[in-house]
Amino acid sequence: MIAFNNLNKAFESRIRLGVMSILLVNDWVEFATLKEMLNLTDGNLASHITALEKLNYLQVRKQFIGKKPNTSYAVTQAGRKAFNDHLNALEQLIKAREG
Repeated sequence: MIAFNNLNKAFESRIRLGVMSILLVNDWVEFATLKEMLNLTDGNLASHITALEKLNYLQVRKQFIGKKPNTSYAVTQAGRKAFNDHLNALEQLIKAREG
């Protein structure tokens, strides 16, 4: 049961799993792209991004493209490690159940 204790509560939500999965395979992703890919409302996505940002799992880049504000996100080293540790714990848990 040790692997179960290694699961990260920050990734219990399917939305946060989705955000991190998308960001791990892309350098920077715009808010609108995440919203579309995950089929979420602005508020729902923003609350999950804020939670991940407070844990220092995401970095934010705010800029203007023309006159329109544009916000993009990337995973931090801490976020990459935490998410990979979480995935490894899930894998160990599954293997323990199979064995």
